[in-house]
Amino acid sequence: MSSIGTGYDLSASQFSPDGRVFQVEYAQKAVENSGTSISLRCKDGVVLAVEKIVSSKLYERGANKRIFNVDTHVGMACAGLLADARAIVNVGRIEAANYREEYGRPIPCKTLGERVSNYLHAYTLYSAVRPFGCSVMIGAHDEDGPQLYLLDPSGLCYGYSGCAIGKAKQNAKTEIEKLKLTDLTCRELVKEAAKIIYLVHDEVKDRLFEMELSWVCEESGGRHQLVPDALYKEAERYAKAALEEDSSDEDEEM
Repeated sequence: MSSIGTGYDLSASQFSPDGRVFQVEYAQKAVENSGTSISLRCKDGVVLAVEKIVSSKLYERGANKRIFNVDTHVGMACAGLLADARAIVNVGRIEAANYREEYGRPIPCKTLGERVSNYLHAYTLYSAVRPFGCSVMIGAHDEDGPQLYLLDPSGLCYGYSGCAIGKAKQNAKTEIEKLKLTDLTCRELVKEAAKIIYLVHDEVKDRLFEMELSWVCEESGGRHQLVPDALYKEAERYAKAALEEDSSDEDEEM
């Protein structure tokens, strides 16, 4: 941070002379240091994919998941501090349950995104609390069809066709922009999501990682769930083949 920020980063409720809130920027930095997460929306659903960095070989496989169920039709993927993400997921679950109890129907994705983002924004207004050090992507299949929203630590909530967060988000966005999302099905998109996760993974810094894949689409009956094992393995094979092809192309250019 520049020297002009000295003393202005002690509170989340304080602006610097050039109009920045440093605590929020620090929270966004925590997201950028996390494993990459991407979400893709196509004509029949939404796919969530996460590169979960494994920092120890002693970890149990499948632990510390970064994709969560919020409601039967809503999934949430995160990047950043996992403890903060779990707190946000809990808020989302409470909002979804309250809406279902009050109105007798599932919560629309847009409404859920707005309510959770208001909660995130509240944590940037008071000096007694700190902003959440994570961003979350909410994917759902509701009455308006497939929906995808990205929420960041500042409380912003935007709808997307495809988005990426984490340390390799720029590379992932470049790969996402190459896809014709409106022409693809969720089954095809699972393979493309796996391919992107493998392509942007940094093997030098983070050798071990687990890939998480989930979807909410017509094929899953409008329910958010992990992709079937057979499809997961097929997507993994496709991603590894694409990675090898990419590596061989680079060798030929050299």
